[in-house]
Amino acid sequence: MTAAPGGRILSAMELLPAHFPGGADARLAADPRLDRCAVCPRGCGANRRAGQRGWCGRGALAEVASVCLHRGEEPAVSGPGGIANVFFVGCNLRCVYCQNWQISRAGSPACFESLDAVAGEVLRLVAAGASAVGFVSGAHVAPQVEALAAGLRARGAGMPFVLNTNAYERPEALHRLAGLLDVYLPDFKYADPELAEQLSGARDYPGVALEALRQIYARTGPKLALDERGQARRGLIVRHLVLPGHVENSVACLRLIARELSPEVWVSIMAQYQPTAEVAGDPTLSRRVTGADYAAVLEEADRLGLENGWRQELASAGDWNPDFERGDPFS
Repeated sequence: MTAAPGGRILSAMELLPAHFPGGADARLAADPRLDRCAVCPRGCGANRRAGQRGWCGRGALAEVASVCLHRGEEPAVSGPGGIANVFFVGCNLRCVYCQNWQISRAGSPACFESLDAVAGEVLRLVAAGASAVGFVSGAHVAPQVEALAAGLRARGAGMPFVLNTNAYERPEALHRLAGLLDVYLPDFKYADPELAEQLSGARDYPGVALEALRQIYARTGPKLALDERGQARRGLIVRHLVLPGHVENSVACLRLIARELSPEVWVSIMAQYQPTAEVAGDPTLSRRVTGADYAAVLEEADRLGLENGWRQELASAGDWNPDFERGDPFS
């Protein structure tokens, strides 16, 4: 069971509608933002409603690779019951080291192509005890995220909604989502444009992502509101994945977070990098993060006063990397 916004407890039957309310699929099919796509900073202009694929490789459908219960996010995000994560197919970055490469590449298949079907699975997990709903990698599918979140809210889903994003977002998309979301979980990958171009094909990433973080921070401030169970109810957590051989980038990212947002902002420093086949020949990315490199990053975080948040154990590398060929990617 879960509580509706007014406090009434919703039963499992109430959370499992025969048809998703409001005709979300029909509304999405009529969304003019997909005619000449400018949903994300790529601004590729594809007519996704007419069947063209955008730079991200996706069309107008709600293409989702997996809807699953995940307990491996930050403790305040997963909460006591785990989070019902919706993993969208495709991406507007092309990170050569992507841990979700099975679903982020342009030709990746989708398991769901209907908001009705996605919502039904989300609500099943909620009825089974999931304490939050997460929208993962949604920058290139902002209209789909908006339609799904609005439909779930209309049905009475009152748990926290979490936007898990690479931060390569358009301000307009974030603005439209503002009234539907509670917790923001953006990455801040790069401070160096050349590294962003080399590893993700997005030279403008540092400026675009920093502006997205500023916009979110203006809405949330530094405080992360937690309930009595330690579940995040509202706020911002900035994630940074430490890459092997690129300590200087991590240090620069942390300095920008402290300077442009606040040293009080909650930061999750991640050590879970694991090489994929695509970087097998790279002299730095083909190895894991060393203890010395990670210690240097954490030392800078201490120096900057970034005390709120989480720091992964170095030994956790690979622990939470999914396999989307399994029914439960994180089993």
